[in-house]
Amino acid sequence: MTRAALVLDASALIAYLARETGFEVVEDAFRQPTAISSVNLAEVLGKLAEFGREPGATLGEWKAAGFIGEIIQVHLFSEAMALETARLRSATRNLGLSLGDRACLALAAWLAVPVLTTDKRWTQLDLGVEIRLIR
Repeated sequence: MTRAALVLDASALIAYLARETGFEVVEDAFRQPTAISSVNLAEVLGKLAEFGREPGATLGEWKAAGFIGEIIQVHLFSEAMALETARLRSATRNLGLSLGDRACLALAAWLAVPVLTTDKRWTQLDLGVEIRLIR
């Protein structure tokens, strides 16, 4: 697996899939190795399920097309990631960040790469992680 150059938040991947404002920024990011936490992938698949897409079928299609595995590397939510995500709770509590948000930030910190998101609240954080808004 090639070392990722940046991490996607679920909101950024959803914006790309839905062709929302800023999707081009995510599309451009795919020119370099990109990562997502398995927690954030679950968020995306769950959102698509709300619109009638079966998660297993969607993931299978993405893997077959190389979207998952080649374009986007999925990093499993390990014990180390669980600890880092838990440690971020107190530093992010005032902004109300979710478990998924913290899992994304923990992965970006662990990989020491920027993160793409739509969540403007993240720019208020000082965690040593570069936050890039897509819109």
